[in-house]
This record gives sequence, structure tokens and C-alpha cells, in this order.
Amino acid sequence: MLANYHAHTWRCRHAFGTEREYIEEAIKGGMKCFGFSDHIPQVWPDGYDSGMRMTLDQLSDYVETITDLKKEYANDIKIFLGFEAEYYPDYFDKIMEELKKYPEVDYIILGQHFLYNEINAPASGTPTKSVDILEQYVDQTMEALETGKFSCFAHPDIINFTGNDEDYYYQMKRICLKAKAMDVPLEINFLGFLDGRIYPNPKFWKIAGEVGNEVIFGADCHSKDMVINKKSEELASLMVSKYNLKHIDYLKLKKVN
Repeated sequence: MLANYHAHTWRCRHAFGTEREYIEEAIKGGMKCFGFSDHIPQVWPDGYDSGMRMTLDQLSDYVETITDLKKEYANDIKIFLGFEAEYYPDYFDKIMEELKKYPEVDYIILGQHFLYNEINAPASGTPTKSVDILEQYVDQTMEALETGKFSCFAHPDIINFTGNDEDYYYQMKRICLKAKAMDVPLEINFLGFLDGRIYPNPKFWKIAGEVGNEVIFGADCHSKDMVINKKSEELASLMVSKYNLKHIDYLKLKKVN
């Protein structure tokens, strides 16, 4: 891999190690670009804490830390500052407004871990036979792509639909067509290989190959030993070959502000 745009930091409460350790591993592995995309904070109602992302009061420290490392490693590797964000209709505009305070932010990627607005809502990875839930996931992520804010769609196949293959094909093709129309690459996610998750889902990537989507590899690092992952890279490369996917090395970063 020449570039990785999907990496988390300790602030999300389920990743480990320092940003510097990640960068050093990326340099050792021959990467030219490395992007940090920790889970975006949200402007939640009082009393709610998702437990899986930084808080708003950690935002400035995150921006400052990555910005300082950009300067320090400028001669060794290109570092980008980003976020992995869900599209929550009630909160998206609020957090985008918050990010206007930080012109240093380079990009955001879409990772729809929950439906609706997260609070008391199903996780996308929960097994379901409900076509309504599948359709909600697709409608919500298509609306996200239409904002023009997202530089790629991380693990677009996270939805764990266990129902009819025809329903899955119809709905996921809608995502692939929208992503192609909006020029948003789809991410083959390495964490899914490592943990044996539902994704990367061959059924989805077959559709993406038919539609002709661009795809990019994402390490989804939660520790320094996940920065370079040759086995997952080999599995992703086999998927690219099998489904005739259009693999790209670098993202065209879309401005957040």
C-alpha cells in the first residue's frame, strides 16, 4: 500500500498506541501518505455518550497533534488530518459547523456504524432480515454521499443483511451507482478480514465490479501493528482481481469546509 486514509487514535476509546508509532510503522512499510480519520465527535443531547468516539473537548487536541506531526514528518511522509463520520440527519450540520473552526481538517470518510441518529437505533452490523432496515441504511448513506463532503465510503458493506439475495442486490446496487455518480471510492476494509466480520462481503464487491466503482484499501488501524497488514492486502488484491474492481492508490480529498 502506498497510502492509508483510515486510522484511529486512542481518543476513540477502542484504539491503542500513539500517532507517532503509527507514522513510524507507515514509513517503515514504504507508505507515501498516511491519513488519520478518528471517529468524529458529535454534538449530542445532554447526557448521551456513544462510548466509541472522542468528545468535543478533545477535538482541538486531536487537530493540534496531527498538525504538529505533519510538520515534523514533512520530509518523510505526507500526513493528512481527517475523520470517520456517520451521517446522522439531526446532527450532521451541527458537527460540520463545529469543524469550520478547524481549517486544518483535510477530509472525512463515511462509515455508517448506526442507523437514524444512533441513539436507541440499530447498529449497522447487527444481523437482520428486515428489508426496511436494509433500505434505511441505503437511503441514509446515499443522502450522505449527496452532501459532497465525503472522500470515500468506508466499509460500505457493513450492513449485515441476512435476507433475500435479490433484495440485497437491488439495494446495494443503488449505493454503488450513487457512489460512482458522486465520484466517491468504496473502501475494502482490512479490519473485517482480521476480525472475521461480515465485511468485506463478496456479494457486495461483485456488484461494485459490475457497476465499475473505484475502490481503495483501508487498514482501519486501531493499533500500530495494523498499519502494515500484508495478509489482508493480499486478500483485498485477490478480491480486486476476482471482481474486476478499479483499484486506486490515492484519494482525491474533498474539502470539508
